[in-house]
Amino acid sequence: MSLSPRRLLDLDLPPETIDLLTAAPSVTVAGTHAELLELAVRDAPDGVHEVAYDVPGIGPVVEATVCRTRNGICANYTEPYMRRRDPDCMVIGDERPTDKPTYVERFGESFEPVREASLAWLKTQPLAVFAFYAGLSSGATQALVIAPDNAGFFALGLALLQGIVPVEDLPDDFRPKAIIYVAPPFRHTHFDGRQVVVHNRRDGLHELFSYNLYPGPSAKKGVYGVLLNIGEEERWVTMHCSTVQVVTPYENKVVISHEGASGGGKSEMLEYAHRQPDGTLLIGRNLETGEERTLTLPQGCELRPVTDDMALCHPSLEKGNGKLTLMDAEEAWFVRCNHIERYGTDPHIEALTVHPPEPLLFLNIQGRPGATTLLWEHIEDAPGEPCPNPRVIIPRNIIPEVIRGGVDVDVRSMGVRTPPCTAARPSYGIVGLFHVLPPALGWLWRLVAPRGHANPSIVETAGMTAEGVGSYWPFATGRMVDHANLLLNQIIETPEVRYVLIPNQHIGAWDVGFMPQWITREYLARRGGARFAGNRLRPSRCPLLGYTPSKIIMEGSTIGHWFFEVDQQPEVGPDAYDQGAAMLTEFFQKELRAFLGSDLLPTGQRIIECCLDGGGLEDYGRLLEQPFLEPDDA
Repeated sequence: MSLSPRRLLDLDLPPETIDLLTAAPSVTVAGTHAELLELAVRDAPDGVHEVAYDVPGIGPVVEATVCRTRNGICANYTEPYMRRRDPDCMVIGDERPTDKPTYVERFGESFEPVREASLAWLKTQPLAVFAFYAGLSSGATQALVIAPDNAGFFALGLALLQGIVPVEDLPDDFRPKAIIYVAPPFRHTHFDGRQVVVHNRRDGLHELFSYNLYPGPSAKKGVYGVLLNIGEEERWVTMHCSTVQVVTPYENKVVISHEGASGGGKSEMLEYAHRQPDGTLLIGRNLETGEERTLTLPQGCELRPVTDDMALCHPSLEKGNGKLTLMDAEEAWFVRCNHIERYGTDPHIEALTVHPPEPLLFLNIQGRPGATTLLWEHIEDAPGEPCPNPRVIIPRNIIPEVIRGGVDVDVRSMGVRTPPCTAARPSYGIVGLFHVLPPALGWLWRLVAPRGHANPSIVETAGMTAEGVGSYWPFATGRMVDHANLLLNQIIETPEVRYVLIPNQHIGAWDVGFMPQWITREYLARRGGARFAGNRLRPSRCPLLGYTPSKIIMEGSTIGHWFFEVDQQPEVGPDAYDQGAAMLTEFFQKELRAFLGSDLLPTGQRIIECCLDGGGLEDYGRLLEQPFLEPDDA
């Protein structure tokens, strides 16, 4: 680890950055994960490193405590609020086109004075600096992070997620297109303790000012915003999805990408189905009767993970075969483990994290110096109330069977968290085990991307809210309509891809967890994808839900119509279903109106107007002239 920024100062850096690095009391230039790991616990004489700052008018504030454990670094925040991403954390500090709240709109003044104050504060701090490439190794993605050196765990998290490049290995023409500045005390002095991340897009430079130390809004989603901005300018998308190649016991291969808002099941799509002690799969438990339904699946498919959350769909990957080709935009995965409440829940990830080949970073999980950090020992937000967002950052190079490079996607699924729906309490929890969507409906679901019920990843919001275009809108800096057009063109240009919708948590009156997407994954892989003959599907009672198979047979076991046609559940019935469908339709219509305008592609205009006019499934099928159903079976 270098204490001199000499080589860094020789690079083509902005003048303000050079002034900052020159004025700071010390600059630690890191080049490896191991160096940042040491920095994360540098000031830990009793085994615990406190990340603390003197805040004017308040005094010393401890943001987090960090310790080294047998299997990595464990960091915990002193405030429960800081343990999840605030969905309103992003603001735009510049005057370029955007549909996001600007700094002026939210705080009533220009960002420039706070920007100058942030840089002035950093000049007084011992600093840690490192270089990385955002998502793709190219001149357009060269980036730098500058943080106070006592926040080594935050820098470690970013370096794990995006990689780290030793300064001596940087090309002579290295010129950062993005710089992340980290200034935690401003959360208290300027933003009433809230998480705030300011994107400041300048000519040739995307500045990101992170005023908090939870990696979600800045080290992860902030970098995602940088990639989305690059893609917006160059006309390509970084999808918000997990991707997995599923290999059946018969050695057939199907690639599924699973999109959705936070909590929509992206990480879970990469997990093996959770089995009961007798080996069966618990499809669900009826909330009113207590009845349980199980599925016997002697042998599950093999999973070969590709992406966990961010997928580059760069033009250089395209093959011209009508399929969507993508690759991972990250070097590590930010895995939520709130569902792992005891030993043996998920043996694969438990074994990987208890005995990792290299140190990991744990967040919101109990950790003691020198002990082994265990995924199921979540810290508590209050006595008896475990944090809903425990996380571990796992380098993708240690994940078994991980696929490197690009893959061709066969099926794009959209996940949505759904509440219970009963006759007594109707809701939008009317989505069946899975639905097949016409491409036009697949686009609409991506425009809206409902955040859904009981989201564990973000600070709680009331009711049903939209995460927006592609489910990545919370991280984008530009205009919604531009991303809507990008997504529509992406669908039009990949006619060989099929689209399905999968709920999690509830199907009507049944508590199902993430079993719908695990069962759907196994079923679609066994049948070679989501290519269905038209006479094998039935129109859903709610047109927004596309088509349903009504029932499926897998390995000789039948999953019946109750799990596909929620109106047929005795605890729900047609009236409650229709009320839920009305809620869903009203929500879609309210959200979709924001996209209408002269800048929307004419095809997109027609699809949205179809929804606003109460169009039927056949109407959606005609709006995009690409077949999605196979010829009828005999």
